Amino acid sequence: MSIISNTILTFGKLAVGISMNSVSVISEAVHSGMDLVAALIAFFSVRESSKPADERHHYGHGKFENLAGILEALLILAAAVMIIINAWTKLRGGMEIHSLGLGAAVMVLSALVNFFVSRELMRVARETDSPALAADSWHLRTDVYTSLGVLAGIAAIKATGLAVLDPLIAMGVAVLILKAGIDLIRDSMRSMLDVRLPVTEEKEIREVLKKYSGQFVEFHKLRTRKAGSQRYIDLHLVVPREWAIKKVHSLCDQIEEDIGRRFADSHVLIHTEPCGQCCEECSKAEGDNRAGTGCGSS
Repeated sequence: MSIISNTILTFGKLAVGISMNSVSVISEAVHSGMDLVAALIAFFSVRESSKPADERHHYGHGKFENLAGILEALLILAAAVMIIINAWTKLRGGMEIHSLGLGAAVMVLSALVNFFVSRELMRVARETDSPALAADSWHLRTDVYTSLGVLAGIAAIKATGLAVLDPLIAMGVAVLILKAGIDLIRDSMRSMLDVRLPVTEEKEIREVLKKYSGQFVEFHKLRTRKAGSQRYIDLHLVVPREWAIKKVHSLCDQIEEDIGRRFADSHVLIHTEPCGQCCEECSKAEGDNRAGTGCGSS
């Protein structure tokens, strides 16, 4: 949907912008062109990230989506710089705008198409937790706002006759594009640099562990990170030292499955450790073990 809509809008805006001699409409064409390239990158990155782990990528291909986000952001920044340079040239050289009604019609059509496509993309992005689709959705939503801004500018030019408003509006569009690019780089770099999961998500993980707190002594070294839509969670779990491996493994399976129900596409790794102290927690957890068993140094 994104690829098809952006292809049509890019060429449509470009043709109308050239016929109008309007740098703001042409800037919107450039913006849609960058959205088209971003949609293509998102398409191939999502397809690549969905591949299972292999010999070269033991942790899967999730970070392809984060890499795609960075590439999309760089394209957006380049587009913004091009728009500013073009608008500055027009601002200094003077210009005349034609066919304002046609330009207004194209901006209205662009805003409507991008609004509905971006809404659908965001719906799927939330269902699949895909950063590449979310980035593409935000690109298109930015395009909606900039199209409305250019539409307001065309109306102002028609009302005042001041053609100088056109490059000024183009520069305003470029500023919005710059912000979108910087935000996208920041979000993508967080995953590339293995920043921990959000506090709210780690809180949910701790809530799952709390449910099973009566079956182990304690946990520590909880670590989290994210690659694309995939979450990686690992921790150390201290259990009574006399527990059988089968019992410990069953407990770990329960915890992993419970976390998996809360976070789709999550990978949980639990390292178990025997408790080495004679404490009340061990006595309760061991249940039917002999009194005093499990005490001592580990």
